[in-house]
Amino acid sequence: MKKWITLFLLVALVALSACGTDESNGSASEGGEGEGESSSESSEMRTYETENGEEIEVPANPERIVVLSSYAGNVLKLDGNLVGVDSWSKMNPNFESELEGVEEVTADNLEKIIELDPDLIVGLASTENVDQLKEIAPTVTYTYGQLGYLEQHVEIGKLLGKEEEAQQWVDDFKADAQETGEKIKEKIGEDATVTVIENFEKELYVFGDNWARGTEILYQEMGLNMPEKVKEMALEPGFYAISPEVLPEYAGDYIVFSKNSDTDTSFEQTETYQSIPAVENGNVFEADAKKFYFNDAISLEYQLEFFKEKFLGESE
Repeated sequence: MKKWITLFLLVALVALSACGTDESNGSASEGGEGEGESSSESSEMRTYETENGEEIEVPANPERIVVLSSYAGNVLKLDGNLVGVDSWSKMNPNFESELEGVEEVTADNLEKIIELDPDLIVGLASTENVDQLKEIAPTVTYTYGQLGYLEQHVEIGKLLGKEEEAQQWVDDFKADAQETGEKIKEKIGEDATVTVIENFEKELYVFGDNWARGTEILYQEMGLNMPEKVKEMALEPGFYAISPEVLPEYAGDYIVFSKNSDTDTSFEQTETYQSIPAVENGNVFEADAKKFYFNDAISLEYQLEFFKEKFLGESE
């Protein structure tokens, strides 16, 4: 179980930098193998300061990016050209069309990464083989959660030479989320509480305010209320595992259920679950967990639209 929790921590976002399959899916730029002059040789370079204060040379305009973490959506939102991504990004439905033809890679398959001829690699501080990756291309890693979820997008904007574009997106998103939050509070009441849960394999989890699954939007931007029991157990660590039997103790007036339909959901049929007021009142909003795992720019946009639809009946 300890080993699995470690895996979940990385993925959930998260970012599972060292796991994933190694299927061949082609390349985003119509040919994964470098042709002619290497992109890393043809790009103008500039200095970027990492989170550790180290200054490294990165392409001024990277053309072939490999992401080994949960930041694929940030890169895509900034029109970065991805040629390789981790398995969890690859299976995210939010990115399906944008990642068509992009290779699925792992940090321990250095040969495949070399074949993709990247000019920039992005990963987590926990990504394996970082020293070897640095020999392939400039490699930048981030500690998950060290920056705020919106600050992270701006930082990736800096890395890609698109800081102003990233900051504009953040400003627009915050304004939209906060305005939506006011509308929601007006509709459901200032004191109403919201719980975010997720089932994964045989476990059930509740979440704090900074572990993706829309939590940053609901609690940080919208200012919606977290039930006291959730606050007590999940706020500091980010998430907390519970048994379905005690879910009523954590359930708010509204429940956002990040649901893995391919794992056990039999607890939904129990009297304990059915008797929760939020369930009885039809205030459970089910979301596809694969679309809720991350807190990158594209996933956040999806999550915000989900909340507009479920809480307010609004849709694009």
